[in-house]
This record gives sequence, structure tokens and C-alpha cells, in this order.
Amino acid sequence: MPWLVLGLWVVLLAVVSPFAAKLSEVQNDRAVDYLPASADSTQVAEIQDRLPGGESTELVLVYHRDGGLTAADRTAVEAQIAEIGQRYRLAAAPEGVPSPDGTTLMYPVASNGPGTDEELRDAFVERVREVAHSEGGLTVEVGGSGALATDAGKVYDSLGGPLLYTTVAVVAVLLIVIYRSPVLWLVPLVVAGIADFLSMGVAYGLNQAFGTTVSGQSSGVMTILVFGAGTDYALLLVSRYREELRRIERPYEAMRVALRGCGPAVLASSGTVAAGLLCLLAADLNSSRGMGPLGTVGVLCALLAMLTLLPALLVLLGRRVFWPLVPAYGSEPKQRRSLFSAMGSSAGRRPLTVLAGGAVLLGALALGTLNLPGSLKQEDSFVDKPESVAAMETLGRAFPGQGTQPISVITPAGRADATIAEIEGRQGIAAVERGRTGGGWTEISVVARSAPQSAAETATIEALRDALPESYVGGPSAEQLDLKDTNARDRLVVVPIVLVSVLLILVALLRSLVAPLLLVAAVVAVWAASLGIGGLVFGPVLGFEGTDPGLGLLSFVFLVALGVDYGIFLMHRMREESLAGAEPTAAALTALRTTGGVIASAGLVLAATFAVLLNMGLVPLVELGFVIAVGVLLDTFLVRTYLVTSASVALRRKVWWPGPLSREPAHPVEPPPGEATDRERVAVGH
Repeated sequence: MPWLVLGLWVVLLAVVSPFAAKLSEVQNDRAVDYLPASADSTQVAEIQDRLPGGESTELVLVYHRDGGLTAADRTAVEAQIAEIGQRYRLAAAPEGVPSPDGTTLMYPVASNGPGTDEELRDAFVERVREVAHSEGGLTVEVGGSGALATDAGKVYDSLGGPLLYTTVAVVAVLLIVIYRSPVLWLVPLVVAGIADFLSMGVAYGLNQAFGTTVSGQSSGVMTILVFGAGTDYALLLVSRYREELRRIERPYEAMRVALRGCGPAVLASSGTVAAGLLCLLAADLNSSRGMGPLGTVGVLCALLAMLTLLPALLVLLGRRVFWPLVPAYGSEPKQRRSLFSAMGSSAGRRPLTVLAGGAVLLGALALGTLNLPGSLKQEDSFVDKPESVAAMETLGRAFPGQGTQPISVITPAGRADATIAEIEGRQGIAAVERGRTGGGWTEISVVARSAPQSAAETATIEALRDALPESYVGGPSAEQLDLKDTNARDRLVVVPIVLVSVLLILVALLRSLVAPLLLVAAVVAVWAASLGIGGLVFGPVLGFEGTDPGLGLLSFVFLVALGVDYGIFLMHRMREESLAGAEPTAAALTALRTTGGVIASAGLVLAATFAVLLNMGLVPLVELGFVIAVGVLLDTFLVRTYLVTSASVALRRKVWWPGPLSREPAHPVEPPPGEATDRERVAVGH
């Protein structure tokens, strides 16, 4: 049977191999690719693609000398601009705009040559940077939306390798520490890598079949989930398999019993995570909606690999895979005082005190959300400042309080003159220029008097949209505004769906209303506290200038889904103990003692895998990784061990209301001899 499973996996990998390698080809990371089809800025981008010349790649060349530009500088600048105009097809002849202090020259440059091809766009940007070079104290920086997109693409393209290698290294170190074996750690790690390869092929298939959005963020998170969740499932299976090898002589039979024992809990927990992630399909934002299916693919591929391929490999390798701590048939594990026994005892003695103290602590941490910085601007999205951002900062200093990137207005061609007159007559407008016409539409370029993505420019964009109902208003600043508004809408829609879905699943699994409400309340409190810690760290410690608009929704979905995942392990074991006749307090403490090690190990691995995102070059990924990693640790070592256990002890049988377990038994049931001993084995590290 194990050889048959291996054969099927070989066939499966051969089928998906051609598709897995193509996932990066369908990855899109432009701002408009993240937006819903109904957004104004999305409509602008799509119409621009259809105008003569196609989509325009817009750059801003920023020439600067601290002491003021000299005549020689201006001659050198004109020569470079002329060379760019001769080499490349530009939409219009660039005209320089000098700064009031005479230190800076700004040259807007636009080309329709690259169109929507990101490789051609990147090549154009890099060639312009080669021509526009600094010399003799005269510095030049290439910025604008086209350069910003190219620099962002470089960061996203660099995520794949470092993200995978760092994740593998982190998981490998943790598995070596947990298993204390020079061999065993490698097996689940290899299986997780195979599951990740499978998930890439499935994700590409979803994109081709259903148009699922694939972004650098969603594909990176998918890899994190494969290794994090997959390793969690491996920890549960291997710990149970190790124990069964002490009772059962043949590894194949021991694995069958282990799968029957932990399989239902793993299936239930993975199903809950998948259901929570799929709720993101209700989001209007393309990037969030795409994150749901890709995250689900990662979890399900990890589940499939860990419940089929991992057991087959472990059976074929036999007991020697556990060397040097080989679980001999008929042996007993070394008994040691469990940390979770001590923690459970403290929670059992004063449950209400522990519960109140924990609630106050989480509430105090949640107050840190008041210190979260405002919405993240596009130029502040990089951990290390690229050239395009440096260019915009130079412009901001040279042209204080003035617009330095255009707002694109797409209006019906027959109303172009009236639209231009309406725009010119409004406050906050510095310049208006007619653009291309085609397909019944005319493009108008508008420059605001206020700085990009400032409150004043945002007000100008909103005023233009109100005054021009027949037109679409887009451009880089409008895209960021639409991202913020759409994320706000998605939070109102997706959060209730996630809560209701997870609650219904828990009710079905635990046959109770109180226990599911307790778990959901706990994970919501963890989410709020984690965001609060982020508010205390992002600005004051890390120096981030803003918070990603999607952080609240994505962190909520992941923390609720993953937190409930661990809650299922604890409460399911508590229910088993109660069904076996254990008194409520004993059931809660035994459940903590027997599952605490597994949950702690799994929580450490999952938190570490999400912490890998802290090393990536994009602020949104760093913020997401930080909040989820902190949330998982809070959930593992505070909420699961102390608060949920304390609440269960305090509520006693009421925690299972209105199910049969909520009622006192007419005759106490004694567990069969030896059964309690088996259930009370500590799962990890023996």
C-alpha cells in the first residue's frame, strides 16, 4: 500500500509539473490588478489600454544639484532628454519644469511603446535610467508610476526564492529541535516542499480556468500556509504514530491506528481554515478575493500530502527514522513533569482570576490600535527605498505642496471640451492637458496643486468624481484611494461572513453553542491585541509611515481561521474526556496537558513561518507577517493555555450547553481500566 501511494504521487507530480513552473507568469502586482472591476481607476486603466498607442508608461526624470543647477547642468540635461526622445517612441516631447529654488528640473516622460507588457515596461524604464545618468555632482533619479511599478515588480520577483529558502530553513531548525533526530525532521520538510510544488500547479490551473487573481502577496502567503499548516499536521501525526509504535509491533498497523486517531481532528481543523479563507471570495478587492482560493489550495495540498505521502514514507522508513530516540515495541515513554500541567493547575485553582487578568491584558494591548499610522502611501510601501521613491521625495522637497504626478480623467469624446472647462474652473487644479482620443473616449491629464496622496489631493479627486459623473477619474493616487475604500467595504462584508461560517462549523463539530462562542470570542480578542501590538511597533520602532489598508481584513481572516484551528484540538480533546466520564475540571486540565505540547510546537512553527515575511522588502508583507505571528503566539501561549482552559473550568458543564454533556450524569461513568492512561500521554517529545 505505501508503494502504491508513492506511485500515485509520482504520477500526480508529473501531471502538475508543467503548470507549477508557469505560476510566476500569471502573477500581477500592479495596483489596478488588485482593484475591483467597478472602481473608477480600474475603468481608466482599461480604457487607456484601448486608446491609440495603448497603455502609457509614465516616468518623471528628476535632475538635482544641491547648490543650484548650472548652465553646464542644463546643457547635459537637454542632451540626455534629446537622446531619450531619439531612442524611444514618446507620447509627447518632454518639457522641463524648474523648481522655485532653482535646484531641481522635473521632466515628465511618457511612452506608449511598452503597452501592458510588464517586461517591455521594465526594459524601457531600465534603458531610460541608463541614458539619464548622474555626472559631476548633478544627480538624476527616475520616478513616476512606471518606475514605481518596475521597482515594486523587482521586489515581488525576488520574494519567491528568499521566501521559500528562509521558510524551509526556519521549519528545518524547529523540527530538529522538536524531534531531536538527525533524520526525522527531513521527512515532513520534504513532504511540505512537494505539497508546495503541487499547490503552485493547482493555483495556476485556477487562474487559467476561473481567472483567479495571482499576486506576489497571495502566492507568498500560499507557500507560508503550506509549510506552516503542513508542519502542524505532521507534528500531530508523527506524535500519535510514535505513541502507537510503542503499542503495536508493525509500523503499517501503527500508522493505520494513528491516522484513525488524529485524522478526524486534522480534517476538521483544516476544513475550518479552508472555510474561513474561502470567505474572502465575498471580497470586492481582486487581491483579497484571490487570496482566499490560493490560501485554501495551500492548506488542502498540505493536508493531502501529510495524510497520504507522509504516512507512506514513514511506514517505509520504519522505526529507524526516529533514531536515536527509537520508540521500541512495548516500551513506555519517560515520564516528566509537563509545563502545561503546571499552567493548567494555576488556571484550575483560580479560573476567574486568571480569566479576568487575561481579558484585561488583551484589552490593554488592543488599545494600541489607536496608535496605528494612517493609510500606507504607495511610495512608503518599500522597506528599502528604491530609486523611484527617492525621486518622488526629491520632488516633494523641491516642489513643496504641489502636485507632481497626474490625475487621469477619461471622459466621453463628445464632452471633452466641457469636461476640460469644468476641471479648469475648480479650485486645487494646477494644470489640465488634453490627451489621446479613441473609441469614443478622450484622456485628460490633470495636475493638482497639492502633494500626491495628501488629504488635499484626495479631496480634489473626490470633487472631480462628484462633478464629472459621466467621466472616470484614475491615476496612481486615485488607485490608492480606491484600494482604501474597497478594503473598508470588504471588512464590513467579509468579517461577519467569516464569524458566522466558523461559528456554524464549530457548533456542528462540538455539539454546543457556548464552546464555539468562547473560541470565537477568544480569537477576536487575539486579533485586536495583535493589531494593538502592531500599533506600538510599526511607527515608533520600525518607522513605517502607514498601515496597509488590507491589513485588518487579512489578519482577521487568518487569525480567526488558524486560531480556531488550535481551539478545535483543545476542545475536541476536552469533549472526549467528558464523554469518557471525566469531571469538567479534570477534563479541561487533561485536555490541556495532553494537547499542550502539540499545540505549542505547532504554534511555534506557524508563527515562525509567518515571521519569515518580516524579512521581505515590502511593508504590507512585513505588517501582515508581524500581526499574524504575534497573534499565533498570543493564541498558543496565553489564550489556549490559560483563558480558554480557565473559562472551561469556570463554566464547567455549561460550556457544552445545550448538548447532552451540559447535564449532570445520573450515574457517574468510570473510564475502562487503562484507558485514562492512554489518553493522558504527552504527545510531543517522547
